[in-house]
Amino acid sequence: MQLPKFDPEAFGRWSESIARYMGTAKFIVYMTIVIGAWFAWNTLAPDRLRFDPYTFTFLTLILSLQASYAAPLILLAQNRQTDRDRLAMDEDRRRAALQKADTEYLTREIASLRIALGEVATRDFIRSELARLADELDEAAHRREKRARMEWDEDHS
Repeated sequence: MQLPKFDPEAFGRWSESIARYMGTAKFIVYMTIVIGAWFAWNTLAPDRLRFDPYTFTFLTLILSLQASYAAPLILLAQNRQTDRDRLAMDEDRRRAALQKADTEYLTREIASLRIALGEVATRDFIRSELARLADELDEAAHRREKRARMEWDEDHS
């Protein structure tokens, strides 16, 4: 005899939807209403209409059956969530490594730009150098003029 085949992914989605529903207030309210109605019917109804008299053996069986199926479904849903979390963490780690590499690259580029800028003449440096050259030219012109006057005075005296 061959066992029936099923799609594990579809079964996993189905189990997650059941586990998700069982974790809601709506499920608890409905379950409370059903159990309350069960108690009320089996204690207040005429004896011939009661299907689960006091001690509620059938209710206990139903609740045990529900718990025996709910626990593995919840575990399956948790395992699937753990797998998704693991994949997300791996992706986060990969992205963090890429960001770190990008940051280190940008840091090196900024450092090389700072070094390159250290070798570039700034506007203030160029102004000070031009002012110094202008002063030297003025002094040289003043010396030439003085020398020319001295030569003129020597020639005319």
